[in-house]
Amino acid sequence: MVHPGDIGYLDDDGYLFLCDRRTDMIVSGGVNIYPAEIEAALLEHPAVADVAVIGVPDEEWGHNVVALIQPAASAEPGPALTAALLEHCGPRIARFKHSKVIEYRETLPRTPTGKLSRSKVREDYLASRPGTGS
Repeated sequence: MVHPGDIGYLDDDGYLFLCDRRTDMIVSGGVNIYPAEIEAALLEHPAVADVAVIGVPDEEWGHNVVALIQPAASAEPGPALTAALLEHCGPRIARFKHSKVIEYRETLPRTPTGKLSRSKVREDYLASRPGTGS
């Protein structure tokens, strides 16, 4: 089922592929950035169990890309993992799509059907940071 705000494309055979939602799109420096693309790249790393990418308001750029990572059980969150994740993204996504901030979470909120609740992630993140706006 397609809903208003879904973003997708038709392939050469006429199949529709839904990629993201317009409400989740991040506009930074006038460029559209799709969180699902960044999440897919980060999920390829074995130290990442789950990830949510959101846009956080920024006066200069419009929004900054923020990745909230649930590390795999064997992974140690910290600067070394952050550097490894940014290096991992290098050949997979354009540099301007790389997260400006990577933070670690024990879990990420999901709906009863198991879908990532990006709106709840964004709401919680912004509420924990005075002055980031909403």
